[in-house]
Amino acid sequence: MKIGMVCYPTYGGSGVLATELGQHLAKRGHEVHFITYDTPMRLDRFQDNIYYHEVETPSYPLLEFNLYSLALAGKIIDVARYEALDVLHVHYAIPHAVSGYLAKQVLADRTPLKMVTTLHGTDITLVGLEPTFHPLVRFSLEQSDVVTAVSTFLEERTLQNFGTELQIDVIPNFVDTNLYQRSENPDLVRHLKPDGEAILMHVSNFRPVKRVQDCVRVLAEVRKRVPARLVLVGDGPERSETERLCRELDVADHVVFLGKQSALPEILSVADVFLLPSQQESFGLSALEAMSCSVPVIGTNIGGIGEVVEHGESGYLAELGDVERMARFALELLTNPKKLGHFREQARRRAVEQFDIDLIVPMYERIYEKALAL
Repeated sequence: MKIGMVCYPTYGGSGVLATELGQHLAKRGHEVHFITYDTPMRLDRFQDNIYYHEVETPSYPLLEFNLYSLALAGKIIDVARYEALDVLHVHYAIPHAVSGYLAKQVLADRTPLKMVTTLHGTDITLVGLEPTFHPLVRFSLEQSDVVTAVSTFLEERTLQNFGTELQIDVIPNFVDTNLYQRSENPDLVRHLKPDGEAILMHVSNFRPVKRVQDCVRVLAEVRKRVPARLVLVGDGPERSETERLCRELDVADHVVFLGKQSALPEILSVADVFLLPSQQESFGLSALEAMSCSVPVIGTNIGGIGEVVEHGESGYLAELGDVERMARFALELLTNPKKLGHFREQARRRAVEQFDIDLIVPMYERIYEKALAL
């Protein structure tokens, strides 16, 4: 098939999933055309059957505001016509599904195009609930040929907010367990844990909903019992406030900010415990990647995290903001090597048996076939 892949190219779950899905589809012989405003972050090397089409937004004095939605629709039309796309797969409803619908209408007479919309989280639970956007999101979902969601939680929330008559297929996020597996890297170990400290780790885009400061508070509690460091991977609007809290709690010397990184499997392999204290998480892709690297997860009992992490087996779940309990869970693992070893094994097992990329990508192929058959 020839598949158009529309996504945000930035450091976030929807862009990561779209990029890795496209790469794996290309390996399976499909032709994948990424359509977005910048090269997706993880599309960092040449690969057969993958093409990139940049969306350029015109700038004129009269047009005071960015017209990306229209520019995206125009680029989709262009690519669909000249590359003869079979399916358009849009990730994140706003504005991609709206732009995709507009492109479909323009193309309807000469170049029919099927559209699959994948919902990732805040497009439904946050942005899509804005009164201005709500009717547009609902309409674009109704006009999609197939709608998928990355968790049962997100499916239920979508039906609750946008109408129970919608048909939604649940296809969970995935991880390449051959790439994401624990490895030895003595140089990285010496850099991140020079004195053999335990490593707590968090990976995110540092948005407020990720509650990165809670990771710092957990570290402060853990350090009352055991030597530990916190490694933070990523960047975003909450970084400055997080740095301030590190100084306030007097743990700045024990926190490492690595910024945005592409070598995540190697970095995750150094971690002892992964922290995910989010107040909103429709799946928790970063947790799954950690589990695939044999790192147990301590997260909040929010959204779809419980569909990924087995409480008491591959990690622990705590209530939102319960820093003390998260710290107790961390200490329970860090002070009991046998239990930590068991949790590591169970985390890896769950990633391989339930969420491996080779299990999930064929589900998307069947979805494309379903859309083409309509």
